[in-house]
Formats: sequence, structure tokens, C-alpha cells
Amino acid sequence: MQGEPNPFDDIPGTTLFDAQRSRQGYHLNMFCMSLMKPGNRETFKADEANYLLKFPMTAAQREAVLARNWNRLISLGGNIYFLAKLFSTDGKSFQHVAAIMTGSTQEDYAKMMLNGGRPPEGNRSKKDWDNRG
Repeated sequence: MQGEPNPFDDIPGTTLFDAQRSRQGYHLNMFCMSLMKPGNRETFKADEANYLLKFPMTAAQREAVLARNWNRLISLGGNIYFLAKLFSTDGKSFQHVAAIMTGSTQEDYAKMMLNGGRPPEGNRSKKDWDNRG
């Protein structure tokens, strides 16, 4: 994505959904919103690749939708609250998808969140992750 570097880009596991990312993901997010209607969900599930052609998304966005690559969808401008329409269409919960996105099991993800979430120590900068060896 072009533009000025954002200081939030240095926080591991964090993608800021700002105006620039909103513009990047507009058509992707509008596709997700289309899934609010039962008829659209049925049409999408019947032929996902063809349904996606109704929206002027990038090829990378379409591929990420078809692969259900949630982290990639976020990096391509997807907003998690819009993407919820897609994973709900698949019968998946926020907890299920969040666990996938963090490389965790659903049970371990739930435990982490119930215990206060990810600790800030070692997670404040991507430089911290570079030194984990």
C-alpha cells in the first residue's frame, strides 16, 4: 500500500484500518456487505468465483476471499466487521477466525483472551519479534 509510513505499522499483529486502507478495501468490503442478504449468500456459495466478479476487487482480493486467507484480506483493506459477513456465511465464529489469524487453536485463543489477551511485553514493536531467534 502506498502512502506515508504509519507508526502503527510497527506493532506486531496490528493492521490499522484507516482512510487509506478503507479506500483500498472498499469493493472487498462491499462484497462482504452483500452477504447480508440470504439470496446473495446462496448465490455466492453456489459459485464463489463467479459471484466475486460482480465486484471490482483486485485479483489478490478475490484470491484471498476464495482461500479464506483472513490475514491477507485484512492487509488488502478488509475490515474485520465486514469480513464477519463472509465467515458467518461459512458458519464460522469470530473466535474461530481470530484463532486462525493468530496461528492458535480456538481453545488456546479463548484462554489467552480470558486471561487478558496478548501481553504487551515483547509485542510493542516488530523489532522485538525480529530478536526472538
